[in-house]
Amino acid sequence: METPDFFELDPPAPGPAGAAGYARTAPSGGLWAAGERITWISGLILALSAFMGWYAGSGVGVKLAVIGWHSGVLGKLVFFIGLAVLALVALRELGFELPPAVPESLLVLALGALAAIFVLIRVISIPDAVLPADGRGIGIWIALIASLGVIAGGLLSAAEEL
Repeated sequence: METPDFFELDPPAPGPAGAAGYARTAPSGGLWAAGERITWISGLILALSAFMGWYAGSGVGVKLAVIGWHSGVLGKLVFFIGLAVLALVALRELGFELPPAVPESLLVLALGALAAIFVLIRVISIPDAVLPADGRGIGIWIALIASLGVIAGGLLSAAEEL
C-alpha cells in the first residue's frame, strides 16, 4: 500500500502566472537584494543627515538651527561614514570585491555601529559651540535611524551570505 504525497517536493519554477492568476517573480539579486537595498538607502540618508538640523533653539530674539556638519568633528565623520557605505555598495556593484578575509557585511556592520556611536554622543552631549541651540533637531534623529538602518542592512547581508 502506497501513501499519497501531500507535499510538492520540487518548488515550481518562476513563470508567467500562478494558480490564482498572479504573476510569480524570481528572487532578485544584485543591488536590489533586501540587505543591499537597505544598506545603500540608509547610507545615503546617513550622509545627507549631516546637512540637516541637528540642534535648534533660540537666543535673545534669534532662532537658531545648527546642521550636523557644523556640530564638530563627529558630524563630519558621520557624513564620511555615509559616503564610505555608499562607496562600498557601489564598488561591489561595479565588480570590485573585498578579500575573503574581510566580509562586506562585517564592514557594513562596523561602519553602522561607528556611526551610531558618533550620533549617540551628539544626542547626549551638545557641543558648547552651539549652546544657544539647546534642543535637538529632527536631523539628529534621522541620522540615528539611518545608522541603525546601516546596521540592519549589514545584518541582512550577512544572513543572505549564509
